[in-house]
Amino acid sequence: MTASDEILRRNALHVRGAEDRNLPTEPSLRVAIVTCMDCRIDLYETLGLRTGEAHVIRNAGGAVTDDVIRSLAVSQRKLGTREVMLMHHTRCGMATFTEGEFKDELERETGQRPAWSVETYTDAAQDVRQSMARIRRSPFLGLTTSLRGFVKDIDNGALTEVFESAPAEQAAS
Repeated sequence: MTASDEILRRNALHVRGAEDRNLPTEPSLRVAIVTCMDCRIDLYETLGLRTGEAHVIRNAGGAVTDDVIRSLAVSQRKLGTREVMLMHHTRCGMATFTEGEFKDELERETGQRPAWSVETYTDAAQDVRQSMARIRRSPFLGLTTSLRGFVKDIDNGALTEVFESAPAEQAAS
């Protein structure tokens, strides 16, 4: 049996036991959460979320890419979210290799170098700050009323809020 077969079996059990929730398309908390695809993160458990409360956007490292901006824009403009939460985590796989190493590996194996950014990082909090800046700069996300960033401790589950710091030249003036 493949993993997909097992998942389909579980879905059949879920369907038999599920009630018709008839939930609206719009998330009730009006929040979109961007986080890593890491299989150790159960976002619903970590944040105490229930189905229908938030949009969850996941990718490798929780990077704010053009596709994440696209999803957030749809979330805000068509489905009513106004808040964005970013959550990176400790011991992330994206901190274990470099952009160049990965692109070199792909090019060696396929003969092509990807045009997209891999978005590796060495400091989760700094990467959250960079992601927050990308959201603030996007002309498509002007409906954001709250933007907050966090780093989750993958071992104990605790969230540490990340605050943007002013650039050194700004802080000195």
